[in-house]
Amino acid sequence: MGKFYLGCDVSKGYADFVIIDQAKRVVESNFQLDDTIAGHQLLEQILKAFFEKKPDAMLFAAVESTGGYENNWLHAFQRIGTRFAIQATRLNPVGVHHDKQAAMKRNSTDKISALAIAEYQINHAEAIRYNEADSYQSMRKLYSSYRMLLKVRTQLLNQLESWVYSGNTELVQYRKDNTPKWLLHLLSQYPTAPLLAQAQAEQVAKIPYLGADRAQKLVAEAQTSVASVTDLPAQIMIKTLADQILQLDEAIKATQQQAQSFVQFREIALISSIDSIGPISAIGLFIEMGGCVGVFKNAKKLSAYWGLHPVLKESGDGSYKPRMSKAGRKWPRAILFMAVLNGIRAKNFIYAIYLRELQKGKAKRSAIGICMNKLARIIYGVLKNDTVFDAEIDNHHRLRSAPKKLRSNVLDSRRFQKQDDQAPISRKQSQKRKGREQSQSEPVAISEIKSSPLHGYA
Repeated sequence: MGKFYLGCDVSKGYADFVIIDQAKRVVESNFQLDDTIAGHQLLEQILKAFFEKKPDAMLFAAVESTGGYENNWLHAFQRIGTRFAIQATRLNPVGVHHDKQAAMKRNSTDKISALAIAEYQINHAEAIRYNEADSYQSMRKLYSSYRMLLKVRTQLLNQLESWVYSGNTELVQYRKDNTPKWLLHLLSQYPTAPLLAQAQAEQVAKIPYLGADRAQKLVAEAQTSVASVTDLPAQIMIKTLADQILQLDEAIKATQQQAQSFVQFREIALISSIDSIGPISAIGLFIEMGGCVGVFKNAKKLSAYWGLHPVLKESGDGSYKPRMSKAGRKWPRAILFMAVLNGIRAKNFIYAIYLRELQKGKAKRSAIGICMNKLARIIYGVLKNDTVFDAEIDNHHRLRSAPKKLRSNVLDSRRFQKQDDQAPISRKQSQKRKGREQSQSEPVAISEIKSSPLHGYA
């Protein structure tokens, strides 16, 4: 049975195709089809003719992930695969790009890209899985929609603040930490200061969660407002932005409620069992780890993948304080950051870790970063061991940590000779060496913490 490889480079509305053999020789030269019913039917005819010439062939087809444009073609390959020996997969475009660069292919056209996709399947056959059902596809779409809604809401809030500052200045003080819903309803009804100044306090007080006292105060402030932009366009813009944000809030709430249905997945239920992590956050973290914790050798690998691990830079005389690497995608760190804040406000087990780090002299942001790293390790533990989170088990692991031992400090193991005072070193390096010599006569506390294999929380 001969193996052949089809590369499909997808563009908006059409795609380029090419078929090669295992020796990377072109069997079916490049052809282009539109993403229409006629194009899909013609693709089926071309593949039918191919298998008539080569009845014993096995065809491996691949498309790049292009944000959804590839879904129709991938579905077409899977449908045609029920009649012919075709296996289809979706590839990460980053891997294909680097493979093309390694092959010294500097030009980039749709035809060349289709060939690169086909050759990638041959070069990395061991890393590709075909006909793999994406059981988390709906979950990915929900998470992507939720992120989009949050992003648009933030953009609208920034625009609204700019308009309110000029059109209803005294209201800006009420959205320092967050924008309360009563403020959005108020701006929808009374977008500018003159309109609010003419309103009756009793009518303003009818807005939910506003109250009579605050209504009187708002009307009084509007009557002496310093707002400078109060014309009709400003009224329309402020009202429109406020209404759009209220609609987005409803959509976000509906998305969060829909996320509850995914708790039926074991992985989401395990992550959601951790205090301060809700279903929508659990979905985001699970998607951001690739939908499989098994690809990470240990909890440190997951922390590094999410950019939570500390990095230390020291070279010659230069040295810098350790900091969070922040490598990789920002979304998992954003989710964990909010989860830690929620835990601190709720004073759950995260709050105890946060206080412990503050007592050690850590800055607040550093303590939050440590808590984020801790949450990542807990997530790895519950998924790897298929066990619901239990704060008592986590506390038990920390108590089982080995006590500190004292031993005499020794010279760094990299040195093969005694330090020479006559060496042409800098003043800073000389101070380092003197400090090291003084510390050699004093015992140094070294913590040898052994992790427990029970659940991998620690």
